[in-house]
Order: sequence, then structure tokens, then C-alpha cells
Amino acid sequence: MTKIKLASWNVNSVRLRAPQIARFAREQQPDIIGLQEIKCLEEQFPFDEFKEMGFAHIEVSGQKGMHGAATVSRFPLTRMDTDFCPLGHARHVSTVIDIGGAKDFEFHNFYIPAGGDEPDIETNDKFAHKLDFIDRMTNYFDERCKENPRMVLVGDFNIAPHENDVWSHKQLLKVISHTPVEVDILAKLQESGGFTDCARALHGDDAKQELFSWWSYRSRDINKSDRGRRLDHIWVSPALKDTVLAGDKTSHKIHRDCRLWERPSDHAPVTQILDFS
Repeated sequence: MTKIKLASWNVNSVRLRAPQIARFAREQQPDIIGLQEIKCLEEQFPFDEFKEMGFAHIEVSGQKGMHGAATVSRFPLTRMDTDFCPLGHARHVSTVIDIGGAKDFEFHNFYIPAGGDEPDIETNDKFAHKLDFIDRMTNYFDERCKENPRMVLVGDFNIAPHENDVWSHKQLLKVISHTPVEVDILAKLQESGGFTDCARALHGDDAKQELFSWWSYRSRDINKSDRGRRLDHIWVSPALKDTVLAGDKTSHKIHRDCRLWERPSDHAPVTQILDFS
């Protein structure tokens, strides 16, 4: 196996979207999917349906009715003991992907808190929680980077860091997901592990609408208004950077068409091919 296809998707209820995930799996053939906002307990996860899709290996962090993350894989998974959420929410799954000895890598799947409506830690506990969560991530990866591990970070980060990651940089500067304090703290997280943002590395800084991964349900026609944001990310550590740069921009794709399916998630899936050849 010289190429591995990764996917990340905030599905906004895994039980509701299971048929759509099955369609996506048939059409795109990902090897590993990081799912966020699964909205179910572990025992409620539709294991059989995913095994029918070809994902024999599944790790779930579930919570009743909200949050939750799961990683499904065609390769064996080993669960890692990690803890990032100061409130104990089910918001991440960390695993080691066993693809064959030296090629094994860690797959950290995150659903970072959205942060509520007001970007003020004094008046908004949800925003404070978001920043605390990312602080914990930063501290963890700052220590881990000293070992030069092979790591992939995926997920709904709920931050659109670049000015071209939103439909209007000027109008969203005071809107949670694009405020300067969030952009700054995400940059510190990226710096902590020397992570490569795959989308920007392959598409460049000028790319805009083609990288949006989220559109509000209030937008009836996302292609007409296209008021999207790039909230969903795939990053790699320095030890895996060459596997990304070995490809061209087609190796990183936002599957906008999935957002147009009937009763879709408000997020589109994102895929990245790692080339180990």
C-alpha cells in the first residue's frame, strides 16, 4: 500500500447520515474516516453498517445526544490514552493506524468546541472552553513533537484561520470561528507540532470558495450565495509532510457535492491522499 486516503467529516448525527456515509465510501473509497458530532453513545453506534462499508476497525468516543467522535478504518487501530477536553466531553479519538511497521502513524480526530456566540471569555463560558481545549492540545503536541512522531490531525476545528477561509474576512472578524484570538491560538497549535495544513500547502493562500467545508443551513442554495467557511482541517506532522507534498492539489479535496445531498450535514467531507511511495 503506497497511498492512503484519509477523510474527515462532521456528519451531525452518525445514525441519521449512515446511508450518506455509505454512499461517500462507495464513491470515494477512503481508507480511514474521522467522524465528528456523531451524537450517540458508543453502544448506539451503527457498527454493523460500517463493517458492511468495509471498515472493520472502529474506535468511538460517544456522548448522549451531542458531540462525539469516531474513527473508522480498513486498517487495524490501537486506541491511545489522550484527554483534551477540560469538561470531559466526548470530542476526540486518538489512535495508531497499523499500515505496516515503519509506515504506522497516529490519527488524532477532533471536534473542537464551537464556542457559542460571543467571543469573550469573561461573559461566554463556551468561548473560554474552546480556548482551554485548544490550549490543552497545544501543550500535548508541543511535548510530542520532540519525538518527531508521524501524526495526522483531522477534524472540525471550528476555526477558519485564513482570510480566504471565509466568505468575507472583514464582516466575520468579530464572529466566532474567525476572530483574531481564535486565529492566533490555532496558529500556536499548528506551530507547536510544526504541522502542515494540507489544504493551504497544496492549494496555496489564494484559494477560497473551493476550500469551504461548511455552510449554514440558512443558506438554501450554497452555490448561489456561497457564504461558507473552511472549518474542517487535515494537518500532518513534519515526519509525514513529504507524503502530502508528493501529490498535487487534487490529492486534497472538499466534497462540496455531499452538502447538496438530501438532508445533508452542514459540513462537507474533506479528503487527503498520503503518498508513501
